[in-house]
Amino acid sequence: MNEGTITEAQVLEILNAVTDPEIGRSLGDLKMLRRATVADGGSVEVEIVLPTPAYPNRGRITEAVELALSANFPQIDGITVSFSSVVKGKSAGESIGLRVKNIVAVGSGKGGVGKSTVAACLAFGLQSYGAKVGLMDADVYGPSLPKLLGVDDSKPAALEQKTATGETITRIEPVMADGVKVISMGFFLEPEKAVVWRGPLLHRAITQFLKDTDWGELDYLFIDMPPGTGDVSLTLSQSVGLAGAVVVCTPQQVALLDAVKAINMFKQVNVPVLGMVENMSGEVFGRGGTKQKAQELGIPFLGEIPIEAEIRIHGDDGKISALTTEDNPSKPYLLNVCEQTAIQIAKQLLETPSLPTLEII
Repeated sequence: MNEGTITEAQVLEILNAVTDPEIGRSLGDLKMLRRATVADGGSVEVEIVLPTPAYPNRGRITEAVELALSANFPQIDGITVSFSSVVKGKSAGESIGLRVKNIVAVGSGKGGVGKSTVAACLAFGLQSYGAKVGLMDADVYGPSLPKLLGVDDSKPAALEQKTATGETITRIEPVMADGVKVISMGFFLEPEKAVVWRGPLLHRAITQFLKDTDWGELDYLFIDMPPGTGDVSLTLSQSVGLAGAVVVCTPQQVALLDAVKAINMFKQVNVPVLGMVENMSGEVFGRGGTKQKAQELGIPFLGEIPIEAEIRIHGDDGKISALTTEDNPSKPYLLNVCEQTAIQIAKQLLETPSLPTLEII
């Protein structure tokens, strides 16, 4: 294309047309090009801004950039591609004082499929990539996150804060679990005490967990939903703008029947379904049923998590966070689910007309 001197404007023109291999849109559309510098010796340095620190296979972007530049500027003497990341979002929940970019529901059609474990692994996985993450236990009737995270003896503190008008308000300080902010009804109940509430009390508790907790600034807030298709989803859809929902399922047909109900429930309350996760994949429950169902429904498949003993052991020991940070057979599967979920959140921002495009925030 060009046999003479290369300018930064020429380099940017070529790179803006390069297609991002994960999201499927051009780097220009995604505003992922931060800079391109041409050195005196003819080498080029390119910085890409990713929409999440959990962007998978970023080497594919490097290959696409190198291929495009080499094809158009054969005289280039060396190409360096570097990456930074800025999580995108729609600042969900501003109306109730939240400073959270993306709120994600993690649900299932039935209990016993490992939904809470998956929610916790999503939170710790994205936190391990460098994101600021919170985890809210909305399963008021069966809160299991405190035990899974090893913080079941913790109690959230009450903080008094001054508003802009000088009014004193009381906020709940979430419990910190290995870098993730956590709130759960389990922190406020005796271990064996049952919660016997009707809808209005449940609605009030969920609203308070969102509104009265001092979450601070978060990139992602994952909400561990109660199983089934109750009214918590309706409460959330009315209170905050959810970035989407992740539906967890085991591979067998009986579980898939209920997962489809959960998907339809989220669609009914206008919550985008980010995708399905197959948990406990293996000989016991089978493998591949969730992926097949996701394909039938036209929903992204976010990955499978094998049925491995160490997942149960880490949960019983309150060390779920170690599954995404320490070497173990399940780690690659769990991190893959985290990466695919983060990419689907970024895609959802582009596909929802009422939301801004991926701008650097």
